[in-house]
Amino acid sequence: MRPKILDWFPPSWRPALLRLGFNLYPSYRATGGRVVHVSRDLRTIRVRLRRSWRTVNPAGALFGGALYAAADPMFAMLLALQLGDDVVVWDKAGQIRYRRPGRSDLYADFHLTDEDLAAVRVALGEHGETERSFRVVLRDRNGEPHVELEKTVYIATKAHYKAKLARRERGFSA
Repeated sequence: MRPKILDWFPPSWRPALLRLGFNLYPSYRATGGRVVHVSRDLRTIRVRLRRSWRTVNPAGALFGGALYAAADPMFAMLLALQLGDDVVVWDKAGQIRYRRPGRSDLYADFHLTDEDLAAVRVALGEHGETERSFRVVLRDRNGEPHVELEKTVYIATKAHYKAKLARRERGFSA
């Protein structure tokens, strides 16, 4: 999942390239979401979901599908960027809770802490795979929360993942 093209460029260019890549990628662009900031250490992404004719529902509030889709890939991407090429990262589940209708642009800050990364690395070392849940809140310009989103991400070493797939192909469940 980690974009290999980033390796072709100096580290100082990678945040801008990641932002540009998300914003030009057709399936992400269709969500109405835009990546407005990527931190230099590639641990934080800020997303804006504009309220426009493409992102509203018939009641005039932001469409739930647009809210979810704009936030969908971010934690998996951040983990893939931090953990490297020897790890498989997949979105596994998501849950969305609407607190109030979004009638203006909404913003979300996705962030991985040192503790998050350390816990994942320990679990991978001990078990070869893990699941982690992350929470993000979409807020309006004044900081008022509108939507809470919880994402569950599956993370495994490539060796563990390949062995698990091989067992399934032989007819054994993992």
